[in-house]
Amino acid sequence: MIKRITTVLLLLLLIFNSASAGEGMWLLSLIGKNYEQMKAQGFKLTPEDIYNVNHSCIKDGIGGLGKADYPFGFFCSSELVSSKGLVFTNHHCGFEAIQSQSTVEHDYLKDGFWAKKMTEELPIEGLRISYLVRMEDVTDKVLKGITDDMSEEDRSAAIAKASKAIEDLAAVDGYGASVKTMFEGNQYFLFVYITYKDIRLVGAPPSAVGKFGGDTDNWMWPRHTGDFSIFRVYTGPDGKPAEYDAKNIALKPKHYFPVSLKGVKKDDFAMILGFPGSTERYLTSFGVAQNLNVTNPATVEIRDLKLKTMKKFMDADHAIKIQYAAKYAQTANYWKYFIGQSKGIRNLHVIAEKQDLEKQFLDWANADAARKAKYGWVLDTIKAHYDKNKELALAKTYLFEALFQGGEIIMFPTNLYRFEGLLKDMEGNKDLIAKMSAKIKEKAKEYFKDYNVNVDKQLFIGLTKMYYDKMPDAYLPNELKVMLRKKFKGNMEKYANYVFSKTIFADSAKFMAFMDKPNAKVLAKDPAFKLTKDVITVYFALTGGGSSASFKKARRLFIDGLMKMQPDKLFYPDANSTIRLTYGTVQDYYPRDAVHYSYFTTLKGIMEKEDPNNDEFIVPAKLKQLYENKDYGQYADADGSLHVCFLSTNDITGGNSGSVVLNGNGEVIGIAFDGNWEAMSGDIAFADAIQRTIDVDIRYVLFIIDKYAGATNLIDEMTLVK
Repeated sequence: MIKRITTVLLLLLLIFNSASAGEGMWLLSLIGKNYEQMKAQGFKLTPEDIYNVNHSCIKDGIGGLGKADYPFGFFCSSELVSSKGLVFTNHHCGFEAIQSQSTVEHDYLKDGFWAKKMTEELPIEGLRISYLVRMEDVTDKVLKGITDDMSEEDRSAAIAKASKAIEDLAAVDGYGASVKTMFEGNQYFLFVYITYKDIRLVGAPPSAVGKFGGDTDNWMWPRHTGDFSIFRVYTGPDGKPAEYDAKNIALKPKHYFPVSLKGVKKDDFAMILGFPGSTERYLTSFGVAQNLNVTNPATVEIRDLKLKTMKKFMDADHAIKIQYAAKYAQTANYWKYFIGQSKGIRNLHVIAEKQDLEKQFLDWANADAARKAKYGWVLDTIKAHYDKNKELALAKTYLFEALFQGGEIIMFPTNLYRFEGLLKDMEGNKDLIAKMSAKIKEKAKEYFKDYNVNVDKQLFIGLTKMYYDKMPDAYLPNELKVMLRKKFKGNMEKYANYVFSKTIFADSAKFMAFMDKPNAKVLAKDPAFKLTKDVITVYFALTGGGSSASFKKARRLFIDGLMKMQPDKLFYPDANSTIRLTYGTVQDYYPRDAVHYSYFTTLKGIMEKEDPNNDEFIVPAKLKQLYENKDYGQYADADGSLHVCFLSTNDITGGNSGSVVLNGNGEVIGIAFDGNWEAMSGDIAFADAIQRTIDVDIRYVLFIIDKYAGATNLIDEMTLVK
């Protein structure tokens, strides 16, 4: 007999759970303000153990995963777990690296990869891991000389100049530096990093473990995914960052984390450190409404077509499945996210909550003449901006999703956008041409390795036609008007046949032959390049307008006013790819009436989900054997089962994937990898009662490494705490 929970009881449970919620992405250097609350929840260390410039501390073990051409734009997080530079992150964070090393003969996505000795580790070209050296509040330096009567253009120029000077001064001794704005320009912080360039793949479970549940379980609880992969950081013989070289040595880190075998139980303290990418917690109700009604539906529609197109080819050809695995996963992840976000915005009444806060803001502003003059106009200006720019917002979404992220035949030619200008003076730019040509050739090798012309042609046909059909003339690239509309009478397939047969960008041999003897006239006449240039022209037109100076100022003053209106509240800035700490507790939750979710899952649940006819739910034979024999070794829980994942109340977003989950002693208890479906609106509004982080239990990670893979060499490297 199922006992139904009454509405009153459910509300009481939600209120009780909210006391344990972990809202807040806190800056490490300011964490002392949160210390008493952290200590009350079970934190056993000190703020100096987390952030200290003069001594090794927790921050030194937290790495941001980035790419060579995108410094400090971290796409995932990681943690050091041995004195030899061993790094844990998520399987989906390492997915592209694993895919890049996979072939039909050696399919590491399907079979997994384990280096039993360091000489077997695989270098990953272009992957970078950065560690924070120090951070500093530079608001006074950046805003020195800034006045309220300055135009927004002058203000932005002065801030950019001051920020650049601060970065240049800090970027010494091989360090990189970045000044980041907080609270929409009300505060500025300098972040100084050391970046390592020789990163090697050490271990990855098969996708049947690391991606178990696939798209079906993505963002869902209960979860049974062993979402982890392992890398190693190498340095030059002198211990400094260096490009790959066989003579390089393993990093000797300032700090690495001991790994706990003690497990977790409900109400245990849990903190997560990583590099969250982007949140919009201070977005107004008008911005939320635009997401809900304009941009989210368009993104879902476009990505839905893209996924169906790729999957058709991937299901038919194993080689294509490997080539497009990472592209498919990246598209699918946020396709489902935007579906969930829209559902969460509606179910959790986010717009109404935002409207209540905005009413309080207006009442506060209008209660004082000086405040009214400074803040009274802010919300009207923000509303007017969104009302005016609905069509523009839709066009931007279609441009990015359907064109720039549609057929790669549009995006790849952007690599030659500047190159064309150099070719117009071959003799005068001889050295620059040679240098840029070498870089383009290297990119092309990587590009064509994972490129299939038939797949790309179908993506181009479907997504470019969608853009052409949906967008008004003002947003159409001129090449589509001239060629698709006039010459090919709107026949997308005939236009695609023309582009792909004439271009150098759809065939590796043609492209490399061109790069050996580059010619400005040939490039200028190339149909794909002509389209790309026109798409870029539309891009500049779209991004150059819409965000008026008054709108930017209004957003800044809205947040400034909120902080002045609530002087006793401890505010945190939106995520912006800078290192943050979030703390909370291990908790279950009640997502809806009569439903209760436990805070952990076990290996038994994997067996219950098994479906040998569904790629997402295949269970490897060896894992089944270990389950049947209950051969869990030292990784079993006190209850005798093998725990796979657990829930915590931490506040995370994209970029936090791969983040370390620590207990109150600073020991690893898990790796964060997802959020829960019921709280997908969390990037806009944190839902105290139901928002959860999904973490893979570190004991399951060790079990897979040890018992499943037999990579005991990696276990021996770590410091295990029982």
